Amino acid sequence: MEKVWVISLGGSRIAPSPGKVDYVFIKKFEELLRKHKTNKFVVVTGGGLTAREYISAMRNLHKGFKNESKEGIAITRFHASLMARIFGKAANSPEDIPESMKAVKDLLAKNRVVFCGALRWTQEKRTSDGTSADLAAYLKCPFINLTNIRGLYTANPSTNKSANFIKKTTWKDFHKRAEKIKFKAGQHFVLDQDASVTIMKKRVPTYIVGSLGDVDKIVSTGKGFRGTLISG
Repeated sequence: MEKVWVISLGGSRIAPSPGKVDYVFIKKFEELLRKHKTNKFVVVTGGGLTAREYISAMRNLHKGFKNESKEGIAITRFHASLMARIFGKAANSPEDIPESMKAVKDLLAKNRVVFCGALRWTQEKRTSDGTSADLAAYLKCPFINLTNIRGLYTANPSTNKSANFIKKTTWKDFHKRAEKIKFKAGQHFVLDQDASVTIMKKRVPTYIVGSLGDVDKIVSTGKGFRGTLISG
């Protein structure tokens, strides 16, 4: 029986800066998913710096939270269509990017890989990380957050040299860390409070990693990866 994985693919991995696509990384990501033929994947693409640029513009123009959020959602969905177009026949069509969890599940029945961005806009404080966590809970499968740092630290390692790496933590302890951050559209955290609520309530096994090699190890054996595991 094929195992399903939900992967949150940070927008910063697709486009490290606005207008610059990391096609080398994308090619390696494609090869990794093709390698694991006995698995199915739902890949939720983030907006990254590109989305934050557009959200910032909407904020500076005082267009309101709803428009900020919708602009961010549009970029995540653009990234999803890009990835689907690159991946080809094994994935959903780039013209068929789902907007609901049921649509994702229906597409997964017909495709080995399903790409999506954030789903429909609601008045709730939603993120692509939260979408990924919701989908993992809905599909009853593990969740891998592939970001641009190794995993969870006690502080921001880019600004605090004394930050310590956290190899394993509980859902409850992780949520305590995440909820200290004030929500805003386009926020950037290793895995945000929107997702932390879901993985805690639904007890979703969650991995935070920074390299494709670690994703490979998790999908292959679940052992030997360099990253953070959030579980009971």
